Amino acid sequence: MVLLLLIASLSSVIFFLLLLLLLLPKSKQNQALRPPPGPRGLPLIGNMFQFKPSNSHIYFSNLGKTYGSIFTLGLMGKSMVVIQSAELAKEVLQKQDENFCSRPQTAGRKKLSYNGLDIALSPYSEYLKEIKKVLVVNLLSSKNVDSFAPIRQEEVSRLIQKVSSLSFASKTVNLSQLVLNYAASNASRITFGKRYDDEDVFGSRYWSLLHEAEYMFTTFFFSDYIYLGGWIDKLTGQYSRLEKTFKDLDAIYDKIIDDHLHAIKLKSEQHDIVDVLLRLMNDTSFPFKLTIHHIKAILMNLFSGGANTTTAGVIWTLTELMKNPIPMKKVQEELRKAVLNTGCITKLDLSKLEYFKAVIKESLRLHPPAPLLIPRETTRKTNINGYDILPKTIVVLNGWAIGRDPKYWMDPDIFMPERFLGSSMDLMGMTMIPFGGGRRMCPASAFGLANLELALANLLFSFDWELPAGLNKDDIDTNVLPGLVTHKEKELCLIAKKFEFAGK
Repeated sequence: MVLLLLIASLSSVIFFLLLLLLLLPKSKQNQALRPPPGPRGLPLIGNMFQFKPSNSHIYFSNLGKTYGSIFTLGLMGKSMVVIQSAELAKEVLQKQDENFCSRPQTAGRKKLSYNGLDIALSPYSEYLKEIKKVLVVNLLSSKNVDSFAPIRQEEVSRLIQKVSSLSFASKTVNLSQLVLNYAASNASRITFGKRYDDEDVFGSRYWSLLHEAEYMFTTFFFSDYIYLGGWIDKLTGQYSRLEKTFKDLDAIYDKIIDDHLHAIKLKSEQHDIVDVLLRLMNDTSFPFKLTIHHIKAILMNLFSGGANTTTAGVIWTLTELMKNPIPMKKVQEELRKAVLNTGCITKLDLSKLEYFKAVIKESLRLHPPAPLLIPRETTRKTNINGYDILPKTIVVLNGWAIGRDPKYWMDPDIFMPERFLGSSMDLMGMTMIPFGGGRRMCPASAFGLANLELALANLLFSFDWELPAGLNKDDIDTNVLPGLVTHKEKELCLIAKKFEFAGK
């Protein structure tokens, strides 16, 4: 114990000495710049430790009340600019998209994306444009999303059966876990041609690793900010934690790829996105030479994006409906009248559910799956709203704050789906940006919405939901876990009562 204390003390002293060595006088050129305003930070470390990863969106929103819709934070010598208005979001995502379309490379993201070989986290490049086309054409086009409807319906039926069995046994339903299992099975069947059940050798283990990876995407590493900071990450255990997460995930990707290579040898008829990528490895007409690492990096995106956003969207919507019983009653009445005396909601039923669509929009406004869009990085010096932004500046758009801007939303903190009835406002506008925009807009938005809508509609259609004994709607918390996609901190556990149509 004494030795550990001595090491910790010594590392702290060396750390601050290194920071002092890094402090250089500002050039006259920098002094002439007009950066956005911002709060005064602590010596050396700036604003680094003034907010927590799990609620940064709220911290930034509160800062905006003092400093406005654009402000700067200091991160150990680096600058982060935060954007929190629809007008400035339009400037970043549309008018100056080319200046703001890259990604900062942090230790966690760089490691888990195989040095930036994925789609979501990689810097902007010609490779990114080409591989994104492959993914859209072979998986994420509207035609493909529609073709996956039978798989979604099968997986929703499995979800409803599991809830029904728990309801029949008078057991509490852990919706957070069941919806995650649904989203995971659905995504894996569509993208990899195989369902990964809870009992699978790596099924349930994978999703615990996924949450760990989400944490690694946003956690702090000294190596991102100071020279030779990597050895401090080793002392704190951050490096070994990241390395373990990477190795465990890498082993899973190896298994998925080996399964596909074996199927190819057997001349299987399977043709999913992994098969497409494996064929591209040997395609000399493709402008880039793909490796197994490229494929693994894309697998990371597909697993994370395919299940995480769907799960978060369903759970946050159910959370708001449990806290607001009048909208809950209205949406269930609409669902049950539209599909009278049938056993389930199908894709064809969804288009005529106006209030249900409004409920989803309102939920995504209040709880965008990624309240802070994945950070961007400026590619060149630019100016926005009269302020100078230097190259390599980290830029964060606070979608959570934009969706609650009182300039555009009456009673912005109140769950009120009626605001979308008869409105042409959609999910791709700048007054709410759950899927981002511009070159880095989420290419899987249609895929994720289709999965979310079908699962949510059937859960609301098939069951009446109650809180466990002793709880009331005010006891439902809205705290979040850290990560690029924010899940509810406490799992949503409810009592399901099977709905039976009169006369049955």
